[in-house]
Amino acid sequence: MHLDGFGLLVSDMPAMIRFYRDVLGFEIKESEDTENVYLIKDGTLFLLYGRSDFEKMTDHSYEYIKGLNGHSEIALYVDTFDEVDTEYSRITEMGAKSVMPPRTMPWGQRTCYVADPEGNLIEIGSFGKPFER
Repeated sequence: MHLDGFGLLVSDMPAMIRFYRDVLGFEIKESEDTENVYLIKDGTLFLLYGRSDFEKMTDHSYEYIKGLNGHSEIALYVDTFDEVDTEYSRITEMGAKSVMPPRTMPWGQRTCYVADPEGNLIEIGSFGKPFER
């Protein structure tokens, strides 16, 4: 098996599209008014599924966390410690909720956390060198 992408089940599709596209720079692959939205970031597929549409498709209902969601995180990497601080300031000014301001951790990473409009955690971090896959 190969990882194809990562998806979130969302209640406010327009707000989530605007956040991931306009604030974090994800590329949208189709019209904003579709039931499932495909976004791309650095070659990785990222999906937003409308909760009610997903429940209809799978014939199941699900429970959803309200508020800050500590079940997963989306990690974004920048090349320098200064970029962690710059991106944190930029995206919180654009509406991301601050969870943890930038800190340099004992293991040498500078990192911070914000939340998207539905409370999903997003980490922005760096080890002070260009990203290596």
